[in-house]
Amino acid sequence: MFACLEIDYEEADTDPTGEAAHKTQQTLTFYELDLGLNHVVRKYSEPLEEHANFLVSVPGGNDGPSGVLICSENYLTYKNLGDQHDIRCPIPQEKNNDLDDPERGMIFVCSATHKTKSMFFFLAQTEQGDIFKITLETDEDMVTEIKLKYFDTVPVASAMCVMKTGFLFVASEFWKPDEYYLYQIAHLGDDDDEPEFSSAMPLEEGDTFFFAPRPLRNLVLVDELDSLSPILACQVADLANEDTPQLYMLCGRGPRSSVRVLRHGLEVSEMAVSELPGNPNAVWTVKRRIDEEYDAYIIVSFVNATLVLSIGETVEEVTDSGFLGTTPTLSCSALGEDALVQVYPDGIRHIRADKRVNEWKTPGKKTIVKCAVNQRQVVIALTGGELVYFEMDPTGQLNEYTERKEMPSEAVCMALANVPVGEQRSRFLAVGLADNTVRIISLDPSDCLSPLSMQALPAAAESLCIVEMGAGEAGSDGEPGTTGSLYLNIGLQNGVLLRTVLDQVTGDLADTRTRYLGSRPVKLFRIRMQGSEAVLAMSSRSWLSYYYQNRFHLTPLSYESLEYASGFSSEQCPEGIVAISTNTLRILALEKLGAVFNQVSFPVDYTPRKFVIHHESAHLIITETEHNAYTEDTKKQRRIQMAEEMQEAAGEEEQELAREMAEAFLNEDLPESVFSAPKAGPGMWASVIRVLDPVEGKTEQLIKLDQNEAALSIALLKFANQPDNQHFVIVGVAKDLQLNPLDNGSHSYPFSVNVDCTSLELVHKTPVDEVPTAICSFQGRILVGVGRMLRLYDMGRKKLLRKCENKHIPNLIVNIQAMGHRIFVSDVQECVYMVRYKRQENQLIIFADDTHPRWITTATILDYDTVATADKFGNIAVIRLSGNVTDDVDEDPTGNKALWDRGLLNGASQKTGIVANFHVGEICMSLQKATLIPGEIIFRSVHIIILSNQVIPRCDTYFFIYFFRMFWMVIYVSSSTQLMQVNRKALLMIWTVPQVKFQRNLKTSERA
Repeated sequence: MFACLEIDYEEADTDPTGEAAHKTQQTLTFYELDLGLNHVVRKYSEPLEEHANFLVSVPGGNDGPSGVLICSENYLTYKNLGDQHDIRCPIPQEKNNDLDDPERGMIFVCSATHKTKSMFFFLAQTEQGDIFKITLETDEDMVTEIKLKYFDTVPVASAMCVMKTGFLFVASEFWKPDEYYLYQIAHLGDDDDEPEFSSAMPLEEGDTFFFAPRPLRNLVLVDELDSLSPILACQVADLANEDTPQLYMLCGRGPRSSVRVLRHGLEVSEMAVSELPGNPNAVWTVKRRIDEEYDAYIIVSFVNATLVLSIGETVEEVTDSGFLGTTPTLSCSALGEDALVQVYPDGIRHIRADKRVNEWKTPGKKTIVKCAVNQRQVVIALTGGELVYFEMDPTGQLNEYTERKEMPSEAVCMALANVPVGEQRSRFLAVGLADNTVRIISLDPSDCLSPLSMQALPAAAESLCIVEMGAGEAGSDGEPGTTGSLYLNIGLQNGVLLRTVLDQVTGDLADTRTRYLGSRPVKLFRIRMQGSEAVLAMSSRSWLSYYYQNRFHLTPLSYESLEYASGFSSEQCPEGIVAISTNTLRILALEKLGAVFNQVSFPVDYTPRKFVIHHESAHLIITETEHNAYTEDTKKQRRIQMAEEMQEAAGEEEQELAREMAEAFLNEDLPESVFSAPKAGPGMWASVIRVLDPVEGKTEQLIKLDQNEAALSIALLKFANQPDNQHFVIVGVAKDLQLNPLDNGSHSYPFSVNVDCTSLELVHKTPVDEVPTAICSFQGRILVGVGRMLRLYDMGRKKLLRKCENKHIPNLIVNIQAMGHRIFVSDVQECVYMVRYKRQENQLIIFADDTHPRWITTATILDYDTVATADKFGNIAVIRLSGNVTDDVDEDPTGNKALWDRGLLNGASQKTGIVANFHVGEICMSLQKATLIPGEIIFRSVHIIILSNQVIPRCDTYFFIYFFRMFWMVIYVSSSTQLMQVNRKALLMIWTVPQVKFQRNLKTSERA
């Protein structure tokens, strides 16, 4: 058996007056599935008094009385088949919510059912986020009463689920800063002092119950999942001077909105930062015994000394560790079961567990220039390119191999892999030489120190690191995990990282991958992440190469540049990093492996709509506009007015009580970000203009507009008739805006900007005829889309001066872009119009348009002839003017615009061609052409933000990159009208015009 809500529109469709549609009733219909006949039988149907928005099924059979709860405006009704009477209960409303629109009702938006063998109850949430616990009282399987009790207030959800383990999952949308929440149900709310509302309580028709919202009492927030939805605007810029651009986004809606700053890289947590007596040049961590879980010492090397720190509850200096403190250290490591080894320029120091020390001194005047160590082996390179090999014997003694190896040139770096489990040694030694080569040398006793393979390098090597990566985890049924592969990582002095597969049998090098990391030489360090080996690469920015969830990742760290690092393990930080930067020692922890971005969020008051960037001061100027909302001043005025009405309505004996209630009402401070903002009603607007420092998160200035003023557009520019150092911000504002039909009184507000962009000063207001939906800087003036009119304004003393206008845009201008003398104007449903400004004639002339109507949401210019657009149906299109159109428009020797006046297909005389069209499947809110990471075309953007790489004018190739919900995608667009979709591992040809013909996988190395 199942029930549904139905409406019969047959009469309404045939009635042109609309009266039938107004009288159409909603019906509740019960159906039964007959499994024998394999069809559905309609059992019962009845009309409803109010329109319902959703149904909640009541457990039946042995678990409950069956039936449904009907959720409608202001009421909750129980219905069932048979002799069951309808039970109706009002939905409680919040106390002191008189700021809301008095005509606005209350509805439930989602629910969850919890059922056990002995009882069941429902959790239903209102559109304000308040959750009520609903129970049914029964008498011989007949429901006699509905009881509601206020439970808690959480973000407004689209769905909720009560788990058997006692958790409540809330899937909420458009909430700051997260989208999914997991709560633990700490109490069921049966024993608290909250009032319980019942359908048996006598109430007059239209009256309801009231309750007081409060912070969480029965629920405890356990976890949350980050979300950026919805993103309303985005720009890419490097305002923090980090060499890599940040993504500045406007997210959320209402009081839960925020400005997000996204950085490409892993989030880094600082566990400790300590200053050192000088600038160290290296740092390591070692354990006392091989079976210990945590590190025991931090060894810090200086130019002429070595500092040993013990790791415990605090980090303290020790002097009896056995390390030589009067010399710099080249490397150190745990050796064997319980020994330590220190390599310094004049020799090797082998420190036993009982503090006995064995030393090996360099012969003659030679010194150790480079070295490589692991748990059982030590290899050093002396001046002149001579290699000396040491290996630990079964007694724990470090023995020198009888022969030495002369290399053809000086060794500049060396690396040993860790000793594999169950083996005596690591078989391969990697040596980087000054002749721009890397050589693999065998350490097997049968051919010790013999060369195995060599690889030429494009630049001198700076560091080497051999790690085993790619090992799969063990299966749940005890199956062993897959073994990984050996990778030789080569850091070059030109900032490039090479990763080469090292054959574990032959020692051959193959399948080299290249990645540019930064402007400084690349230093490599082996650490552990998620129980596996990883490589930390340091250049002008630090990067982490690791294997996570069956994928290789190379991700930058969102942290300042470091100089040297080592793995760190303690009870407080099991998998951390100890690093040095200038004269500081830092202990770091990496969080959220696999994440592409880390983010910083700054809350704002209303829904942020648009923003511009003042690059000289690195500040954002944001317009925030909220419909169905009050300004702060209006809220205060209404609260004071309501408090006075409370005291006036009270009798003489109740004056003291009324005064206390009025004071409590005025002092009530429930955060709107949690308990929602009051709804003012349609046609009510609240707006502010915010000057924000996104680096510090500080609001420099907040300009509050009057009630019912809606800031819709913004632009930052310099006027040609004003001083060169004077910037202006132009804001398009609609007064008393009605959305349907569109009606208002509008103005344009120019604000002057001070030098450091910390304050705005209103210059004057300019009234306009219709809604100013788009503003664009153009040759020292401004272009404004006023409804369907395109106007050119200049700065005047008392208002903006209209210079010229074009009235031939058919509907509503939503976007304006300009390059040179050419203007690309986007109409709300008729695609893009190409407009040319003729300065001598002071005219704006439409010379070309598109043949396909598009409901444009955003657009960006790719070059002088090409523009990318996005529409409301989830399509991304690239349209271009042909070459002959460009020549004809730029050079019209007649001067009479005869070419443009001809017209074609009821439009402009010239038509654009479609270069490419791609269906994204989601509404795109932002398009931008941006410069990304040097040497990297695959970059990140979020939730239908489209980025392109640097485009040379008249180039036939573009790259678009976007991130949609759970996957990355790169689209390659060429003049041959082919789209290529790229994921992180391979390129996949997915679509070609006119039809799908083939699919082709390309190696990752072919990305370039």
